[in-house]
Amino acid sequence: MIRYILKRLLLAIPTLVGIVTLNFFIVQAAPGGPVDTIIARITGDEITAEARATRQDSGKNYGDNEQGLGSSSVISAKFISDLEKLYGFDKPVIERYFIMLKQFFTLDFGSSFFKDKTVIQLINEKLPVSISLGVSTTLIAYMVSIPLGIRKAVKHGGTFDVWSSFLVIMGSAIPTFLFAVMLIILFAGGNFFAWFPLRGLVSDGFTDMSVWRKFCDYLWHMALPVTGMIIGNFASLTMLTKNSFLDELSRQYVITAMAKGIKERRVLYGHVFRNAMLIVIAGFPHAFISMFFTGSLMIEVIFSLDGMGLLGFEAALSRDYPVMFSTLFIFTLIGLIISIISDITYTLVDPRINFRAAERG
Repeated sequence: MIRYILKRLLLAIPTLVGIVTLNFFIVQAAPGGPVDTIIARITGDEITAEARATRQDSGKNYGDNEQGLGSSSVISAKFISDLEKLYGFDKPVIERYFIMLKQFFTLDFGSSFFKDKTVIQLINEKLPVSISLGVSTTLIAYMVSIPLGIRKAVKHGGTFDVWSSFLVIMGSAIPTFLFAVMLIILFAGGNFFAWFPLRGLVSDGFTDMSVWRKFCDYLWHMALPVTGMIIGNFASLTMLTKNSFLDELSRQYVITAMAKGIKERRVLYGHVFRNAMLIVIAGFPHAFISMFFTGSLMIEVIFSLDGMGLLGFEAALSRDYPVMFSTLFIFTLIGLIISIISDITYTLVDPRINFRAAERG
């Protein structure tokens, strides 16, 4: 097991480098850049900014005159050159790439181009929101979907299976943002009830509350955002669990166990569970990363929660390269680590699994 984990950790390094490299050069090939964004903000000329964004090299060829930005601009070519030098765009792309790799592998993520903070400071500020949404949503989704999928498999074709499938599929068909808006209208002071807060992670005066009141206040604020995120994640996980259990329930060892009079619960959770859950566990890394980061963007916007999803989105819009590449690096690293943890979890669910063959490979 130890050798297998070490091997996976070593393989994670080229995987991480490959993903970061691919995204770095894709972003470099895209029109526009941080210098274009800064100049557009200074001039306030959005049309001119769009025109500049069609040029491949950031800060290059802004015009034929010395001003460089058209007749309405007072920004000199020297100022543009100074901006390029300040942000490192006076260096060739390959050199910038290797500088970035060196910084990342020394855990130096640099500073945001636009927020006057280091990337680590920004992540520390946004991470509590993403952890709250991602971990809560993932845990609840698995705690509800797995028992529900098992029950649907046992009652396959029955009334419970049909109606639960209808409700689950209907829930997944509703877009997350639309369901979140419905929750606000119904329960957050819209046209009906004002049971929950409309925005924010905690109430004013949170620091002066007792520990119990802080806990309750936190749950009160998280109720609607988590519900909004979780509704669309039930269908795939529930149906995956159901189909996995259906496949195992048709096997001979289950039929034999039932024929011997062993209780259904013992057969399901003592024998079938560890085999059927392997495919569910395999999908955990992707589900966790999706809910933890990318899936929370709309919820963060609707409920005014400033988390990692919104940070990454804003960084992409403004071409804030340090934030874009650093968050990508961190997300990818977390995903690879969770994937290794999932492999280890296989052995906990089914002790018959071992990695000796992988270790010999």
